[in-house]
Amino acid sequence: MTSALVVTGCARDTGSTQQGGGAAGTECTRNPAPAAAGGAATTPEPIAPNADASALRVGLAYDIGGRGDLSFNDSAAAGLEKAISDLGLQQENTRELAAAENESEDAAATRLRQLVADGFNPIIAVGFKYAEPLRTVATENPNVQFAIVDDNTVELPNVTPLVFAEEQGSFLVGAAAALKTTTCQIGFVGGVDTPLIQKFELGYVAGAKAVAPNIEVDVDYISPAGDFSGFNDSARGTEVARGQLDGGADIVYQAAGASGQGVFEAVNAANTPEAPKRAIGVDSDQYNTVAPPVNEVIMTSMLKRVDVAVFNYINAVAGGTTDALPEAFDLSIDGVGYSTSGGQIDDITDQLDAYKAAIISGEIQVPKEK
Repeated sequence: MTSALVVTGCARDTGSTQQGGGAAGTECTRNPAPAAAGGAATTPEPIAPNADASALRVGLAYDIGGRGDLSFNDSAAAGLEKAISDLGLQQENTRELAAAENESEDAAATRLRQLVADGFNPIIAVGFKYAEPLRTVATENPNVQFAIVDDNTVELPNVTPLVFAEEQGSFLVGAAAALKTTTCQIGFVGGVDTPLIQKFELGYVAGAKAVAPNIEVDVDYISPAGDFSGFNDSARGTEVARGQLDGGADIVYQAAGASGQGVFEAVNAANTPEAPKRAIGVDSDQYNTVAPPVNEVIMTSMLKRVDVAVFNYINAVAGGTTDALPEAFDLSIDGVGYSTSGGQIDDITDQLDAYKAAIISGEIQVPKEK
């Protein structure tokens, strides 16, 4: 193919001027999926053979919420656990520390220095908020290896970025929402209005518009850039999602960290047999992590495989192959994707996999910057 289709779409940002979309309750005009291409649903080959990590001491510095957030941090924890089970990493040679809400950069740097002082190497910082603290601590400790999830701005020889094509996975769940909506109106709730979370929004809107050009997409953020409380405010998540549901959306995708629990609760409360409402999870397969019966409204989740990145980084350090890690964990290496737990999208996976193949081949290019 000599040129790629760049899929774009406008969203309606609640509280501002409507930029595009159809009227709620109208019939969606749906496009056919791309022509099927073989291999879209196959399991990618491992990035590198399993190495022996028994001699490593691995530290994880979590983002706000830590282990137990049912999302981003838990996915990182799963990667650590896989390294323990598959690479011989010893449980007693691991340490997990978590960030506090609205903490200073000095506090984050102190956490990283504590791991260094206690002999952990490599150290994985989970979240872009660690960028500046990590730059400082990695410069101070050139013989310690570090990785950072969701940031590629720390250009030091002992720092490995672990970044993702969130827009690609979000495209697929946006397509799923457009295929499943009965109102031709869907929603997106972001935790904090940052370029990273905008990638989720842009992919979701593009995927929805690729399927149904006249669909309406409501977009809201819980907190503005610089205020990270939006990742840990379940009550606000409920409030924002309820506004979208009351306005006519019947499917809401959340990329809001621990605040996503509030989004799920709002969808569950609004769901009725006469007017079904559904949610889309993020990062991990949230149908399997959110407690019943709330999980039953989660029709799919955008899988951002932080677990894959963390595991592969530990494996690369153990094997001395960090240079072989990808620039971004994308669809082609199972770095992002979508879940099917609960069976609610089983009837459309062939269409989603056709879009997946088109993205991998370059036929579709998903926007990632506004």
